[in-house]
Amino acid sequence: QGELVESGGGLVQPGGSLRLSCVVSGSLFSSNSVSWYRQVPGKEREVVAVSDVGGAADYADFVKGRFTISRDNAKNTVYLQMNRLKVEDTAVYYCNVARWDKLFWGQGTQVTVSW
Repeated sequence: QGELVESGGGLVQPGGSLRLSCVVSGSLFSSNSVSWYRQVPGKEREVVAVSDVGGAADYADFVKGRFTISRDNAKNTVYLQMNRLKVEDTAVYYCNVARWDKLFWGQGTQVTVSW
């Protein structure tokens, strides 16, 4: 559909795992960093993890040691492996690409961590 197509959200218990996927248009994927953001109602959207063109990763402090961002160049896909999930990780997660002239966003996928 759009330039970014997300999947993988759902309901998981605290301590569990999910893997989010974002398929990115090839021209965007090969030339730009890809990021994961999350947002809860009434709060600002916040960055979770960033993968640059070369595959180097950076993480927000609140997910370090638990989440891993990675790129599959053959599939034009970025992943967010989410382990040891906490209730406070509950949010809508968005894939993002910042091109030189425009921001591209996925549709968002809901992650709910709850008993």
